[in-house]
Amino acid sequence: MGVAGEHAGKGEEDSYMRLKDLQRQMEFLDIQEEYIKDEMKNLKREMIRAQEEIKRVQSVPLVIGQFSEMIDQNRGIVSSTTGSNYFVRILSTLNRELLKPSSSVALHRHSHAVVDILPPEADSTVQSLAMSEKPDVTYADIGGMDIQKQEIKEAVELPLTHKELYAQIGIDPPSGVLLYGPPGTGKTMLAKAVANQTTATFIRMVGSEFVQKYLGEGPRMVRDVFRLARENAPAIVFIDEIDAIGTKRFDSQTGADREVQRILLELLNQMDGFDQDTTVKVIMATNRADTLDPALLRPGRLDRKIEFPLLDEKTKR
Repeated sequence: MGVAGEHAGKGEEDSYMRLKDLQRQMEFLDIQEEYIKDEMKNLKREMIRAQEEIKRVQSVPLVIGQFSEMIDQNRGIVSSTTGSNYFVRILSTLNRELLKPSSSVALHRHSHAVVDILPPEADSTVQSLAMSEKPDVTYADIGGMDIQKQEIKEAVELPLTHKELYAQIGIDPPSGVLLYGPPGTGKTMLAKAVANQTTATFIRMVGSEFVQKYLGEGPRMVRDVFRLARENAPAIVFIDEIDAIGTKRFDSQTGADREVQRILLELLNQMDGFDQDTTVKVIMATNRADTLDPALLRPGRLDRKIEFPLLDEKTKR
């Protein structure tokens, strides 16, 4: 009995020690739990502060720019609307997969850091233009102007409807067409009529619509117009009153003049991006061809120029 009692006492002592050990472990786990809860509260407060800081950084006014290339995970090269390139930081929360060359980004006005990625369809005005209905104007609705009709058919309609003919002959169709003449001579109607004769998407803009309130919006609208034209090809881009943004460049003194010149530079850049075999045609119209910048009229841009004189009495009848 003495030995049995001794073993029983030792077993109780071992159980007691295990219980004490488990209690100490429980107390330690309770302390760890409280510590983790406190850390979670601190992290939540820091996250809220970080989110507020991101909102503050992304608040307007921001500068719109274009992303050029990624240098590493945190830095890249961007071009601003002023035409300058910058080596800048990229906000850590931005999705790097969306940062592709030529994508529109929002830049901090002071540091030029990339703080947001703008969607391609950000400009709903331009987006809606691409979805406009096909013009209902036909050649028969336009009296006279036989020469102008024939010229625009050769420059715009046939390259879109019978592209293979130009390839067989070995002739490059015009990249762009300029319609010029006094007001009311039928330039806009003829542009609509040629669009009616093709299956091309008709995108119509007025030159003054590119001159926006915010810095950088105009060049971005130009990029969006030509991007939508490519996406909806075959397409005809018709820019009426091009003299609003296409006049001869000079040493500008005001911010508004400099912005107009940046719009023109972006327009020239986009027109240079088209190959001869593209299914996108550019038509521009103006009342004052003599005021246009010579760079706009160079070969490869507005190759064909069609004059619209005042209508004679026979045509008016």
